[in-house]
Amino acid sequence: MARDLYAVLGIPREADEETIKKSFRKLAMKYHPDKNPGKANEQKFKEINHAHEILSDKEKRALYDEFGEESLSQGFDPERARAFRRYTNARGPGGGGAPGFDVQEMFGGGFGGSGGVGDLFGDLFNRSGARRGQAPRARGSDVEHHLTVDFTSAIRGTTITVQRPGEEEPATVRIPPGAHEGSRLRIRGQGSPGPGGGPPGDLILHIHVTPHPHFRREGDDLHLDVPITIGEAYRGEKIRIPTPDGEVMLKVPPRTQTGQVMRLRGKGVARKSKEAGDLYVRFLVHVPTDEDPEVEKAVAVLEQRMSDPRRDLHF
Repeated sequence: MARDLYAVLGIPREADEETIKKSFRKLAMKYHPDKNPGKANEQKFKEINHAHEILSDKEKRALYDEFGEESLSQGFDPERARAFRRYTNARGPGGGGAPGFDVQEMFGGGFGGSGGVGDLFGDLFNRSGARRGQAPRARGSDVEHHLTVDFTSAIRGTTITVQRPGEEEPATVRIPPGAHEGSRLRIRGQGSPGPGGGPPGDLILHIHVTPHPHFRREGDDLHLDVPITIGEAYRGEKIRIPTPDGEVMLKVPPRTQTGQVMRLRGKGVARKSKEAGDLYVRFLVHVPTDEDPEVEKAVAVLEQRMSDPRRDLHF
């Protein structure tokens, strides 16, 4: 059973955007697999990311509040779902039309012909129903498949082939850019064949994403630790860093300290019809690791120019 996304983040349903963001950051820090290894924490972290992915998006959140988990299915049509709900409610408990309810007016036509209720219900139920006097054609069952893709392919999007159980020919599937751990992709008509010539079911893909050795993802933002030399940190030089769109030149601010962060707007995860996330670069100043008398002398000279870096450190 799917968990309530609000419960996953530990927030009320009326929570504002700032509350959602704060709760996500707190939980992500607590359960991040890099800081707290273990399958339980890894699964919890996936749930947190999935909940934040939906609730931080105004459109997805509105659909989730209205329709629940079903609204997250690929290809879900909210207008048709609302139309069917209105029709069902209007029929009343006895099955007849409610007073003043005009089926033709609501759907712009009668029960027969193109554009009528028959066409609407055929689309809603994958045309698995049958006309009066005909034997019903059952719809084939959905096929669920777990698929693992690498971090880069999930961010950029990729095309893969999936071998379906009981099928000789594999299905070609396009994974859209921005897929994340726990994403669910519904491929219409690629499931099991319907008995008696009925329409086939759907192929439901559960996406799993392997970690990247350098990048980590929070929502649509990416985080990257970048090592720099003492000279680059002190002088402030241009360095080349990778992004999902390719390498870019980045100016390191002069006198940069380890842990200092820069934000590159729009260089994070880009998804269709949504503003791209940002890339957060954290600088890590590296010092020489080999024993060298010349390096020792240079370090001694540097120390003479430095004040106590821990003078303000206290409990």
